[in-house]
Amino acid sequence: MKKLRRFIWYLASRLMLILIVVSLCVVTFYYAMNATNIYIVLKDGMAKRAQVIMMGESANDLTKFFQGNYLQRDENLQLAIDGKSPYTYYTVRGIDHRLSMTWMWCWPWDSTARVTFTETIPRIDGRVNGKNADAAKALYGEGYQSPPRWQGGRYTATLVKENNQWHIRSIALVELVNEEP
Repeated sequence: MKKLRRFIWYLASRLMLILIVVSLCVVTFYYAMNATNIYIVLKDGMAKRAQVIMMGESANDLTKFFQGNYLQRDENLQLAIDGKSPYTYYTVRGIDHRLSMTWMWCWPWDSTARVTFTETIPRIDGRVNGKNADAAKALYGEGYQSPPRWQGGRYTATLVKENNQWHIRSIALVELVNEEP
């Protein structure tokens, strides 16, 4: 009887150990999957937002990345849609958009994630439109030929999972970041 009890205890302890290791692997896999998906949504969403603001692209694709109520609250985006962006005097051909995610937390079974990230655009390829040169010179002074610098920042964001897709619910500026090209 004593040997049977030891054998059962041995099997139960090994089974428990295997169960804990497998559980950790599953949680790690889903955490990594969520982190990757969230990074892609942030990177592509913030790059598309910057393109809408700077290059005048259509804002219709932003609903793939952002919730509709956030898009209505975004002041810079609304200025660009209304044609009042500081980049309206310029033809921007390309941007060097950089985003680094510094912190993220989301339980594998949760549908809300919190993220801290830094966004910068160190280089903007563009020139002032010929017809808007005088207005740009009056507004920006001597350096009016090139578009104004993008103000980088460190942000916190909340993302929610809707219909198995992550969407940015809110973004809050933590601090401004000045990065030289």
